[in-house]
Amino acid sequence: MEEERSGFVHDSELDEVILRFERMRKNKETCYFDVNEFETIIDYYLEGNNPVHAFEATSLACELHPNSVPILIRKARVLLEKGRATEALTIARRLENIEPGNCDIYLCKATALAMLGDINGARKVFDLALETDSDDLENILYSITSVLQNLNFHEEMIPYLNKLAELEPDFPAHLYDLAYAYDKKGDQRTSIKYYNLYLDEDPYSDSAWYNLGIIYNKTGDYGKSLEAYDYALALNPENTFALFNKANILSNLGKYSEAMDVYRQFVEEEPDSLEGLTYLAECYDKTGDEAMARKYYAEAIDITPDFPDPWYGLGLLSLSRNRPAESITPLKKAIELDPENPDYWFSLGKAHIMNGNIREAVRCYIEALIIDGYYDEAWIETGIVVMMTGAYRGAIRILKKAAKISGDLPGIYFLLASAYLHTGNMKEATRNLVRAIRLDNELLEEYSVLLPEEKLTNAMRRLFRKTN
Repeated sequence: MEEERSGFVHDSELDEVILRFERMRKNKETCYFDVNEFETIIDYYLEGNNPVHAFEATSLACELHPNSVPILIRKARVLLEKGRATEALTIARRLENIEPGNCDIYLCKATALAMLGDINGARKVFDLALETDSDDLENILYSITSVLQNLNFHEEMIPYLNKLAELEPDFPAHLYDLAYAYDKKGDQRTSIKYYNLYLDEDPYSDSAWYNLGIIYNKTGDYGKSLEAYDYALALNPENTFALFNKANILSNLGKYSEAMDVYRQFVEEEPDSLEGLTYLAECYDKTGDEAMARKYYAEAIDITPDFPDPWYGLGLLSLSRNRPAESITPLKKAIELDPENPDYWFSLGKAHIMNGNIREAVRCYIEALIIDGYYDEAWIETGIVVMMTGAYRGAIRILKKAAKISGDLPGIYFLLASAYLHTGNMKEATRNLVRAIRLDNELLEEYSVLLPEEKLTNAMRRLFRKTN
């Protein structure tokens, strides 16, 4: 690492040099600063997250001291702050030849490589920096992990965090960082291990309990997730994120009354939360309280009319109560606000089919499939609707495509069997029925209603007996 400078150790001296520089900028003058002074000025602006002023200082410093390695290193750092990694890399490579073995140069070079996506090259140079200055490993490791975290190279952080944990075993924050990194890597099991190790050292960390709640939720351990959120809230009742997530889990588990209690607490703390109001409305809808559901959907819409979810909720509310005509307007509004959401198009299609408008229903289902070609329900509903029009060969084409995309969905094969029966193709009807029954033989009754003619229904049943 670069040696600490002896000058400007007192705040007054720091203030003085910064004031001189600021005065020069304001008066548009040119003043002389030595290398140490420029280092102080540039570091001040970099630490203050002011890359514009840092760049100005660096440009002037390079004019006055063009061959100063410390100044050029800072120029590279400033360029990195401005996202100009290629230029910074050029400087670092040039400085390597001038001053080989300088740890700061290696850190600049590695950071530039990481920013340019060459993470393997970056790791090699980071490791070189560690080998170069074994007396300052902790600070170098902090620099490396900070860079990797800022660039979202969480998995690549892990070896360096492990080294930090070995060097500073009494510093539990490293366990926290390891837990976070393993979660980002997708290794939730190890993440849980490190969060628990951290909590053994600091059991009063509401953020650790909160994060642990998130990880348990990811793994499907909802009981432990709720428990972790409760600990987080006990330690910090103002952690509204924990409240919100707890309510979401309860709602997803079908515990709507409990979820409503928590959502209400959340909304009291965050009265303008569109998501909170919308999800609270959904819970009221699920419990059959249409009036309260409409109340909270309306509140969300009043706050931000351009938020599509409450419009969609209103549409589903009417649709679920067999009022399709009433649902069309809010569903169309949701689509207007978010035309790329396939669920909105699918629900509008269901509203149209319930309202007797088959042509519009097909159009909506197709829109949903254009957005998401793997939307299984949309494929099945499209096949059903096309069959309802009597276009069985068209339905077969659609359903064969659906089977190719979606794989082993029994509903598709039941529909194909039904369509082939209507066209008189008993061989294909039998083949698809056999496949459907093997996947789910309990769907026969549901799909037999698609055969309006009694003889076809009977034929389907004979095929069913044959396959058994």
